[in-house]
Amino acid sequence: MNKLRSILVIAFCVIQQTVWACPVCDRHQPKILRGVVHGSGPDSQFDYWIIGAVAMIVLATLFFSIKWLIRPMEKERTHIKRVIINEVDV
Repeated sequence: MNKLRSILVIAFCVIQQTVWACPVCDRHQPKILRGVVHGSGPDSQFDYWIIGAVAMIVLATLFFSIKWLIRPMEKERTHIKRVIINEVDV
């Protein structure tokens, strides 16, 4: 248990340092992204719109994938999954 705990603490310390932006990148970022990301930052307002649209698509995809994993809606006897399930049983 102590070995696992020490490994987790070391991993957390290493990951924590690599996650935050370095001081050089921190100076070049806009106020909202300071200390969070590396690189030069967005070039225009259009970049924020792109990031927002992609985030919405990712969240919608995550929502629907979890929803359909928990409660699939294929209940017809002619659905393609019934053919596959019946072939495996044979």
